Amino acid sequence: MVERLKVVIDKAACCGYGICADICPKIYKLDANGIVYVDDEMVPPGLEDGAQKGADACPQSALKVVPV
Repeated sequence: MVERLKVVIDKAACCGYGICADICPKIYKLDANGIVYVDDEMVPPGLEDGAQKGADACPQSALKVVPV
């Protein structure tokens, strides 16, 4: 069975740089205030690498991608 991944967001830590959304716009979105959100916390198959790269690029460490 393939391991599923979930995005965990610390909204209080997000400063709205938007790097995550630039790297993986299929996962990471920005609200009207520039704060990150996701439509679904579960990472769709095939987007695991992009989700991880987007999380790793966050200068505030507001994003984590964790196995479920």
